[in-house]
Amino acid sequence: MLPLVEPGPALEPERITRYSRQLMLPGVGEVAQRRLRAARVLVIGAGGLGSALVPVLAGAGIGTIGIADDDVVELSNLHRQLSHGVADIGRAKVDSLADTVHAIDPECTVVRHGERMTAQNLPEILDQYDLLVDGSDNFPTRYLANDSAELAGKPLVWGSILRWHGQVGVAWRGQGPTFRDLFPTPPPADETLSCELGGVLPSLCTAIGSLLATEVIKLIIGIGEPLLGRVLFYDALTARTREISYAADADRDQVTALIDYELFCSTRSDANDSKSLAAAELLQRIRAGEQVALLDVREPHETAARRIPGAELLPIGLIESGENPALDGPLVIYCEQDPRSRRAAGVLEARGYAVSYLAGGIRSFVAVGGEVEGTSIRHPEEVHA
Repeated sequence: MLPLVEPGPALEPERITRYSRQLMLPGVGEVAQRRLRAARVLVIGAGGLGSALVPVLAGAGIGTIGIADDDVVELSNLHRQLSHGVADIGRAKVDSLADTVHAIDPECTVVRHGERMTAQNLPEILDQYDLLVDGSDNFPTRYLANDSAELAGKPLVWGSILRWHGQVGVAWRGQGPTFRDLFPTPPPADETLSCELGGVLPSLCTAIGSLLATEVIKLIIGIGEPLLGRVLFYDALTARTREISYAADADRDQVTALIDYELFCSTRSDANDSKSLAAAELLQRIRAGEQVALLDVREPHETAARRIPGAELLPIGLIESGENPALDGPLVIYCEQDPRSRRAAGVLEARGYAVSYLAGGIRSFVAVGGEVEGTSIRHPEEVHA
């Protein structure tokens, strides 16, 4: 690989001393260090991955680091987002992370982009940088980052973490395949689990963050073999890694413009219809302690196998024959997948109920980590007598 960045001015004696242990690495030296100093790297996300990799980039000598994030520090962040502390709770993450960088190297320039990256603002922001790192936690941003980098012809280093597992890869149009060659379409939104709902091991953030930083350094100075056309998977539970190779798909649609990525990934409530409720959103509401009026419209034998705790049973046949649920407030209706709950929602909405249905049904709820229980339940005629 050719170096991504031309070297900057000669290093001052103090900078040579600072990087002395790095300069002695085979294939590095002063010229490579000058490339790092001249490099401009944009990092999306100041959370688990961003707060791990940005300090490494600063320590390695990256001259300019852009940090894009619109979130603030919360107490629940601190177990894994180690660049933030208790005193930072309520502060913008970009400000807290910028302070961490300043403490490591005051000469590192930090550009704070305290806004959510969108198809409208990312292209102009990316123009200011040589390389993009995606440390986000959602698929709309991942596809936005890939497509923006592809259109700009710039390399993208991407990573993801969840529970005990992490992934790292490099996408660069013209040099190898991209994220879309590996994942042409996003997974169903109702089967997508976030760190907020699924949890994440704190040391996984630092492990994957370090791998991301390593790929950035390699690309900038043109050393080693980057993860182009390869994805590195890390399983923290077994302490094993594996690698999957992939190639560019000549038949896939080429990226010619940025799109509505929330709609593409079906994460916006109006992506399908206004009554649809994503499983992840339902789980979040339940875990937040909200009182949710759940209506199970399956048959008793299905409910006996598994159900969402607290749900009332009223099979779709009884609803269509005229029976109404004995529940107050807006209803969340579910079945095994969602065809019956869609029908029930239509019927009950016509009767004046405020309703939504669980997209993907109880299967999707289980897929995102929702808890279910088996139960012995009376015949529906007895329940609703």
